[in-house]
Amino acid sequence: MKKALSLSIVIPVYNEELHLKACLDAITNQTVKPLEVIIVDNNSTDTSVQIAHAYRFVTVIKEARQGIVFARTAGFNAASGEIIARIDADTVLPPTWVAQVMHFYSSPQHLDYALTGGGYFYNIRLPRFNGWMQSQLAYRVNRAVTGHYILWGSNMALPKKLWLEVRTKVCQRTDIHEDMDLAIHLHEAGYQIRYEAKKLRVGVDLRRVFKDRDQSRTHMRRWPQTLKVHQYHFWYMGVLGNILLWYFIQPFIFFLEAMAWLFGRR
Repeated sequence: MKKALSLSIVIPVYNEELHLKACLDAITNQTVKPLEVIIVDNNSTDTSVQIAHAYRFVTVIKEARQGIVFARTAGFNAASGEIIARIDADTVLPPTWVAQVMHFYSSPQHLDYALTGGGYFYNIRLPRFNGWMQSQLAYRVNRAVTGHYILWGSNMALPKKLWLEVRTKVCQRTDIHEDMDLAIHLHEAGYQIRYEAKKLRVGVDLRRVFKDRDQSRTHMRRWPQTLKVHQYHFWYMGVLGNILLWYFIQPFIFFLEAMAWLFGRR
């Protein structure tokens, strides 16, 4: 019988004590266990590292250079699995997530693909609606601009050989989205990106992005900046998407959540 591929999960972490336990508990409950889980501590000052050490299957490594791109790179380089999966510390995986990823890569023709999936915001109401909106902004708009799907750092995987081919080419910048940048470089290298909206649907925390106004604006500026760095003529679509998200979609979602909570209490 053909030997099954091994999978490493990499999680960049910077002060994630509020989310990390739920993330690691979800990994504990996977129907198929990963080979390893690598937490990349990016100078946390809270209890994130202590939480990580409570799980025997977790390996903690340190990345002193501040920035998720550096933590991502350190984790990917340390991974020993033939498939590298990447999630964020607020990601909550469904129990079959690892099994679904491994099933996808069990087909030899998929070993030249990077893989990403859909999501929803677990800390607000209306998960189907907010997941659909996330899909339109994160995937459909970017596909229209770039001509291919992007990768989402909260929910992605790729064969290690793909990473080894592009790791010296990816941008080492903190002012762009490193996951989108990786997708663009993979596409330029001739690899494809598969988007599985439902099979790989994960939960993430919406307020984690919007908890600080300045931090939120910095995060949102990375979208058009990434497109601009890679010289896409329609990079301003990222600006329009941010305006739509900040001034219309986010308040609308919170309004619907408030209404659902209000009538749910009665």
